[in-house]
This record gives sequence, structure tokens and C-alpha cells, in this order.
Amino acid sequence: LHDINPLRVRFIADRCSLRGQNIIDVGCGGGILSESLAFLGARVTGIDPAKGPLVTAKLHSIEAGVEQRIEYIHGTAEELVDDKRETFAVVTALEILEHVSDYNQVIQSLADLCKPGGNVFISTINRTWQAYLMAIFGAEYVLGLLPRGTHDYQKLLRPSEIATAMRSAGLVVKEIAGYTYNPFTRYSFHCESVYVNFLMHAYKPT
Repeated sequence: LHDINPLRVRFIADRCSLRGQNIIDVGCGGGILSESLAFLGARVTGIDPAKGPLVTAKLHSIEAGVEQRIEYIHGTAEELVDDKRETFAVVTALEILEHVSDYNQVIQSLADLCKPGGNVFISTINRTWQAYLMAIFGAEYVLGLLPRGTHDYQKLLRPSEIATAMRSAGLVVKEIAGYTYNPFTRYSFHCESVYVNFLMHAYKPT
């Protein structure tokens, strides 16, 4: 995640204003993205169902000097909707949809948290044989970049499935962009293919 974070941050920052905006990072984990967005002037809420990474995230935000710009919450987006409905100008959910049991419900929660006129960003792994070879077999079993069993192929999602869920949630898809990662140079870059990794940008109409 550290290696692909610069690409993800650029994708978001190039498509919407961040300075002074309220942003929620759903599935924030250890706060890699949350901190980057805070450094760009955003007010960030990071939420995650796992307590361990949040402890790390809070400590690191203090060391980085951005703790005043980030609030970390233990929980899920679905649990936060009642208190924070239509609060955030930008909603991010990066590398989490492939791990949830009901992606439609999560996407609806992302839409509910987003202000009218706001932006939603998602990144995940496609459900293709190319993705299986590279993101699961290659990354987990050959190169050992991730623990074995990190990803369940059946939970991977195609762009069309996410786009359908977004439309049902009242969002409008603006862009789908592929990217790839070179584990030897540890560099990630955009590419035309969405067969493995991809990012999606949607907005909530006013």
C-alpha cells in the first residue's frame, strides 16, 4: 500500500479540491491515505473496523504532526451513516470492497456519507484470470508480497458490478482508470487495462 499510495493520492487530488474539505477514508487501516490527504490540507475522518491498525494510525499521525487534521474512528461506514449523513465532500474506499460481504451495502453507505456535489473514489481488483494470476497467485504465493489468503477470488469485483451498485446508490460514474504495480521497482503507474487493478471516480448529483 505504501508503494501505490502516491498514485492513489494523485488520482484523487487531480479530480477534486482537497484543501479545507471534509473527507472520510473508509477502511483507513494504518492511515496511509488519511495522512497524505491531511498533508494536502483536508480535514480527514478515518474509519476502520479493526482496532489494531487504528492505534498505529493515531500514533503515526502524531509523529507526522497532522493529528489535529485527522480523527480516527473504530467502526464501519454503515454504522456512521446516521450521525454523518451527507457530511463529506470526498469519500474514499480504497482496497476494501474485495474484502466485504455485501459490497452493495457498503457503496450505498459511501453515497449516504457523501454531500450532494461531492466525490466518491474506489479502488479494487478486477475478477479476471489476469487478476488471479498477478494479484493472488503471483503476489501471495510466488513473491510473498501479501499473506496467503489475503484475497478471495470470488469476492473480487468487476467494474461493471461496481458501476451498477453506484448507480443504484444514486451516484454517477465519471471515470474508470487502470493501474499496475511493478514489484521489482516498487513503482505503480496508470495503464489502459483495467483487467487487474483499477480506480473509479463517481460524484453525487446535487
